[in-house]
Formats: sequence, structure tokens, C-alpha cells
Amino acid sequence: MKSLLLASLIGLSMPAAWGMDLLEVYREALANDAQFAAARAQAEAGRETAVQGRAGLLPNIGLSANTTYNQNTFSGQDRNYNSNGYGAQLTQPVFRWQNWVQYQQGQLQVGISEAQLAAARQDLALRVAQAYFDVLKAADVLAAVDTLKTAASEQLALSKKSFEVGTVTITDVHEAQSRFDLANAQQLAAANDLEVKRQTLTQLIGRPAGALAPLRDGVRIERPAPADIDSWVGSAEGSAYGVQIQQLAAEIAAREVERNRAAHLPTVDLVARYNKSSTGFSSTTGSSADSTTRSIGLELAVPLFAGGALASRDREAVALKMQAEADLESARRVAALAARQAYLGVTSGMAQIGALEAAQVSSASALEANRLGYEVGVRINIDVLNAQSQLSDTEQQLAAARYDTLVAQLQLEAAAGQLDEDDIQRVNGLLAH
Repeated sequence: MKSLLLASLIGLSMPAAWGMDLLEVYREALANDAQFAAARAQAEAGRETAVQGRAGLLPNIGLSANTTYNQNTFSGQDRNYNSNGYGAQLTQPVFRWQNWVQYQQGQLQVGISEAQLAAARQDLALRVAQAYFDVLKAADVLAAVDTLKTAASEQLALSKKSFEVGTVTITDVHEAQSRFDLANAQQLAAANDLEVKRQTLTQLIGRPAGALAPLRDGVRIERPAPADIDSWVGSAEGSAYGVQIQQLAAEIAAREVERNRAAHLPTVDLVARYNKSSTGFSSTTGSSADSTTRSIGLELAVPLFAGGALASRDREAVALKMQAEADLESARRVAALAARQAYLGVTSGMAQIGALEAAQVSSASALEANRLGYEVGVRINIDVLNAQSQLSDTEQQLAAARYDTLVAQLQLEAAAGQLDEDDIQRVNGLLAH
């Protein structure tokens, strides 16, 4: 059973008819990721703040009705009757400056909701890319360990045969056996790690992804454009979604100061009323009465004193405005740092790729030389295994450096608020299809 599971996991890292590529995984994650679905719902709720803010500028219409049974005694006589009434009232704000400011705040809040949704989309793209390349990285590790195990098995068999004819000592056999056992343990650990990474990807798209398209052999990664760290930092400080959100939040806080100050101003409303009431038959008067009232006019309200609450809210709003401005400055600094880190991650990753490509050639040559040396008796078994391990480790590091550099490129785009599906498609073009 274990061998079947291991074989299936190894098969995921071998050339095949690839089930999905990065772009397909990203699009499925857009439709199925629970975290992004929550962000979409939050954005939908946030859009309603504009409607709620506009409501303060529009008329309010209300209906009311009542019915009452009246029973009283006057000069020893009971007077029992029903009274009924209904009415309607329309109130149209004419001058309520705080309502106008609240309407403007609603528009700004919608902007925050849209920026938060765009940031969530960027975050999803980064999570998908990270999970995708983590799977490829784990598959590379498993394939490399499998190669090491195969080489260790061959060297173990050769050592045993050589020991039988007396050309090597028992120490060589023990060393080969130790390397084989170590490779076997590493293979099991790598298989488990690959399964964990695949489950992380499954969580994003809601189903197993199947075989993933790997990077093309010898793929070349382009340098960032523009190749200037200050340009990226400037873009991040002005366009990163975290900065955009805090800019809008600071503007809302400034409008909140204005809205609270407007609470000190008079308000004027246009009010229209219609009321109709009727009194039922009275046993005392022997009659009933009906009345109808219609009115329309302007109502002025002037706030004079509210126990100090209005002044307190003024001070609170000013303090919150200062907090929002500080948060904006913090967001700019965070965005600048993220851009610098991502840019350096890309440039250092590309330098590392170049060095590892050269090391790969050297390691392959060293392995070939050690094999030849072992065949002619100038190298021992452990030298061949060390050379094989060195080549395998170099290849793993090279693949990991390429994956990490591609993710760093996407992080750089995200830090500047520029990451979109086109960037995912660009990286996707580097995969084998």
C-alpha cells in the first residue's frame, strides 16, 4: 500500500499530460476560495454605505394609525366611545449639513470596500502562486531523493559484489547501506511533505488539482522593469492598496470632523402632514365627530446644549483624524519596505540562480569524474555518493531559487498595487504545457 502511494506521488512530479497550470488554478481559486468569497461579500456590504448615506438627503415618509376605546364618568354619567385616527407625514431635509457630509463619507467608504476587494484579489494571487510553486518544489525534492535512493541502491549492490571479490572493505558496504537507509527515510518524509503542500493547494480551489505543469527546462527569468528600486518604492508609497485604503480612511476621518461640527448648525426640514380622526357615538352626547387636518411648512431646529456631548464628539473626531493620518504614514512606510524587500528578493534570487546554474554544471562534472575514478579504483564508494548528493542538492536549490524568484516578482507587483491576472498569465507562460 505504501509503495503504491509513493509511486502515485512520484508520478505527480514526472513529465505527463499536465492537469492544471498556474492560470487555471488561479481562476478556480477566484471562484472557490472561501477567504476571497468572504472578501467579495464584505465588498458587497460596503457598497451599501453609499445608499445609506444618500438616504439622509431624500424624503422620509411615514404612516400611523390608532384606535382607542374611551370610558369615563362625568357628573355620575358614563361616557363610553371609540376614537380612531390615522395620518401620514413627509419630511424632506432642506438644510442638514451633517447629512450631506455623511453622504460623502458613504462614497468614500465604497472606495475603501473596492480597494479591500482588490487587495484580497492580489493576496489570493500570491497565495495561489506560493502554494503552486510549493507543490512543484516538494515534488522536485521527492524526485531528487528518489534519484539518490536509486543511486544508493546501485552503489550498495556494487559494494556488496566488490566486497565478495575482496576489492573493498566491509566499511564501504556499511557506508553504502547507511546512505541507502537515509535516502529511504528522506523519501518518506518528502512524500509526506508533498501531500501536505498539495492539500494546501486543494484548500484554495476546493478540489484536488491533479498533476501541475512545471517550469520549462532552462527557463530564463526577466529582471524587473523598471530596474530601479526607487521607482518601485515610489509606486508602492502612492498606489499600494494598503496606502489607498488608509488615504480614504484619513479622508473619512477628516469628513467626520466636519460632520460633528455641523451638528452645531441649525437644521431646516420641509414637513407635510395629513391627519384624520373620528370619535365614535357617545352615549352622553348622542353624536359622533370627525376631523381632518392638513399642513405643510418649514421646521427649524437649533441645537443649544446637549450636556457637552457635541463638544466631546468634536474632540473625539479630531483625535481620530490624527490617528488616521498617522496610520496613513505607517501604511506608506510598510508599502515602501515591502517593495524594497521584494525588489531585493528578485535581484538576489536572479544572482543566486546564475550561481547555482554554474554549480550545477560543476557538480555534474564532479559526479562523472568520481564515477570514472571509482571504476578505475582511485575513488571509493562514498566519494560517488557524496558527488551524487552534491548534484542533487544543487539541482534542488536551483529549482527552489527559480520558484522563489518568480514569487518575489509577483510580490513586487503586489507591493506597488499592480498585480493582476496579466502577471499571473506572464508567469504561466514560463510553464511547460
